[in-house]
Amino acid sequence: MIEVGEKAPGFLLRNQNNQEVALESYRGRASVLLVFYPLAFTNTCQGEFHELQSRLDDYQNATVQVLTVSVDSIFSHKVWADREGFTFPLLADFWPHGAVARAYGVLDEQRGTADRGTFIIDRDGIIRFAERQDRARPRDQSVWREALASLGSGHHRKVG
Repeated sequence: MIEVGEKAPGFLLRNQNNQEVALESYRGRASVLLVFYPLAFTNTCQGEFHELQSRLDDYQNATVQVLTVSVDSIFSHKVWADREGFTFPLLADFWPHGAVARAYGVLDEQRGTADRGTFIIDRDGIIRFAERQDRARPRDQSVWREALASLGSGHHRKVG
């Protein structure tokens, strides 16, 4: 897994509305909360994303952008986002299959899906928080809020 202090690997993926999203586009203007997840329409992912959506103002504002990534297609993401009311970007790491998850070190090569990896990338493109969670357990999102709050204070941490 990529470590705190390393430069975040760049990427260009499509969101659920088939729009291109480049990590580089946030450089200099916003930090990014990057959330990898195994698959759409699964109970644990759905629970995590409902919590994320319900507290979106804590994660996404003028200085932070939420980006979520799985190996699902943009079409799966579109149906899931519309059905569940998710308004944050769901990015398709569909082809080359799992390339972005692999670059961040969170691709489960045997299953072909991303693990529950979470990264906070600062405005300069540096990883300031990194965690990898067991795929069967939901993540503690209070840790994300704490890490985002500490961005300006110089505290950075790795979890898991």
